[in-house]
Amino acid sequence: MTTRLETPLRREITIDGKPHTLTIDPDGLKLVEKGRRKGVELTWAALVSGDAALATALQASLELRPRRSQSAGDALANPPRKR
Repeated sequence: MTTRLETPLRREITIDGKPHTLTIDPDGLKLVEKGRRKGVELTWAALVSGDAALATALQASLELRPRRSQSAGDALANPPRKR
């Protein structure tokens, strides 16, 4: 017989040499770098419905995009020169 999850369960794990806290509660799970407040949250409903996979793919695609140092307006006003 399994134990019903009624209160948050916290465990410390190490990822890439940095300590993180994993909290599992009735709503879902949350992974936060130790000493920080913001982290990754995932509800059980999103995990079961497949929304979690979609969100993961979206996040990965956003992280792979190069960030621009100039705003779009600056780039149009000052196009790169050809040599």
